[in-house]
Amino acid sequence: MGHPFPIREIARQAGLSEATVDRVLNGRGGVRDSTAQEVRRAIADLDRQRTQVRLVGRTFMVDIVMQSPERFSTAVRAALEAELPSLHPAVVRSRFHFRETGPARELVAVLDRIGRRGSQGVVLKAPDVPEVTAAVGRLAAAGVPVVTLVTDLPSSARIGYVGSDNRAAGATAAYLVGQWLGDGPGNVLTSLSSGSFRNEEEREMGFRSAVRARYPGRALVEIAGGQGLDTTQYELVRTALDRDPDIRAVYSIGGGNVATLRAFEDAGRECAVFVAHDLDQDNVRLLREHRLSAVLHHDLRHDLREACHIVMRAHGALPPAGPTLPSAIQVVTPYNMPSGTVAG
Repeated sequence: MGHPFPIREIARQAGLSEATVDRVLNGRGGVRDSTAQEVRRAIADLDRQRTQVRLVGRTFMVDIVMQSPERFSTAVRAALEAELPSLHPAVVRSRFHFRETGPARELVAVLDRIGRRGSQGVVLKAPDVPEVTAAVGRLAAAGVPVVTLVTDLPSSARIGYVGSDNRAAGATAAYLVGQWLGDGPGNVLTSLSSGSFRNEEEREMGFRSAVRARYPGRALVEIAGGQGLDTTQYELVRTALDRDPDIRAVYSIGGGNVATLRAFEDAGRECAVFVAHDLDQDNVRLLREHRLSAVLHHDLRHDLREACHIVMRAHGALPPAGPTLPSAIQVVTPYNMPSGTVAG
């Protein structure tokens, strides 16, 4: 009777003595058939529950490292902390390393410090630049698994990515903007926070490709470099509006949406269609005020739960699983807000 469990564990599960279990496992006789069946059932129960058995008493220290506007990092923190109870009987403790902007070397310094100090895993949102890729390699060499969140580093030594299919998200945005603008005039402003984040690049590529295929006459006006921060975003949008009187719609890839809408208002211009990403506090409020047309959203709690599971698998605490599927893309309007969504 092959099994991976100690006799003591099987005896505890079956409510029998270790000697009785030993006799059953080694076929020594002297036990009733019903007792032997109890031992078999105990082994089957343990096999089904072995994930929990492996996790009991395990503590995982996970570092969350992000370069992101505060509104998004706050949403990530809340999503992770809401998911922690669902990870029991394992205990996941988290350390947060958040920054809104700055040179890559500062982010690399954080990752190297984690590698020296030690960690069970890193969940990382970072620009796709060689310095960061090299730092991920050093973490992997030190035995620290890295999972990328929302934006990937595919050429790095990361062990997994959690988030949506960003090309599909961009194409979805193009479909929505095209449907709502119809055949009327108007150019579309696409706004990226930076050119270094792969998720934004992929969203822009998906958007541009779908517009080219479905709406070839629609012109796109791109701005980048606002870092998703209101102060820089306002100036970029206002300059674009002054230069192009035909902009009537916005696809916001990188955030800063309060500033974008303020720039339209100050310029005395209408934004007929506005599609954005993520249900952070700003976007929830703007959506409820009907100032955004739709928000493309994916479940951050699901992403953070899956990231923790990937880390646990890397340490052998969970059984292997198949490839991680992209998070579902939800089109959220003012009328189908997910339950529990709270505006800031």
